[in-house]
Amino acid sequence: MPLRFTFRQLEYFVAVGEAGSIALASEKVNVSSPSISAAVSQLEDEFGHQLFLRKHAQGLSLTQAGQQFLDKAKIVLKAGEDLNRLAIDISGSVKGPLRLGCLLTFAQLVLPSLRRDFETLYPQVNVTQFELDQMELFTRLRRAEIDVALTYDLNIPPDLVFSPLAELPPYALVAEHHPLADRSAVSVRDLHEHPMVLLDLPFSADYFLSLFDDSGLKPNIAERTRDMAVMRSLVANGFGYSFANIRPKTDRAPDGSKLRFIPLMDKVRPMYLGLVSAEGAGSVLTVKTFMDHCRSKISNAQIPGMKPE
Repeated sequence: MPLRFTFRQLEYFVAVGEAGSIALASEKVNVSSPSISAAVSQLEDEFGHQLFLRKHAQGLSLTQAGQQFLDKAKIVLKAGEDLNRLAIDISGSVKGPLRLGCLLTFAQLVLPSLRRDFETLYPQVNVTQFELDQMELFTRLRRAEIDVALTYDLNIPPDLVFSPLAELPPYALVAEHHPLADRSAVSVRDLHEHPMVLLDLPFSADYFLSLFDDSGLKPNIAERTRDMAVMRSLVANGFGYSFANIRPKTDRAPDGSKLRFIPLMDKVRPMYLGLVSAEGAGSVLTVKTFMDHCRSKISNAQIPGMKPE
């Protein structure tokens, strides 16, 4: 039986199924809406099934048949991608797509120069990057929507593999006029009565709050934010102290206000910056080459975009 569909049609169909809208799918795959609409209609005509319910005000929703087709289409697309990568590996060339995830708290510091150096060395690699929180990184890795991610060793699930690159002890962040700003080191006990600005991201918040566990103290949380840059500006403007494991090359907040980064004197668990991937991801040549590149560029002595110890 002749093939009744193309991989491109399946790609557009999956994009619409996940987005629930032709317009959103168009943005995701960077193809015009009429082209995507035509591809979906062609698939429905070829297979003789309605794949979507068209709701004028609410977009598109998958029919029962459409959901079954979506699940199988993802498998077919993944198999096609695996074949393409096998051909690349056999040729011994470092080229093709690389879908790279990065924890959003440090993506703006680490990723640009790391990626620039890699793409300069391997211009035939087409890198797509995703800045995500920890939970979303795990989800995308499991769905094979990203190949490898740079993140911390926070709550790594057993079905994923973490490879540490650098140890990152926590710092206390305070404004330049904070009562503790002149200290060379501080303890959790020194900090706990002062207002705290909590970086309230999945797993990260649990880590920062765990710094108080051994002391039996509770922090005075005055502000919460999910944005690293907002946290630094709130701290620099006197809304409270915070914690961070990354120290940019500049000690100024995004609005230009000065910050003080003070080491903790308590014995607390550091975080580790590293690579997380699905089992076997390193057997793909392009992924392995990027992971080796990260190992050559990131260590306790050097991390792109961060101030050395």
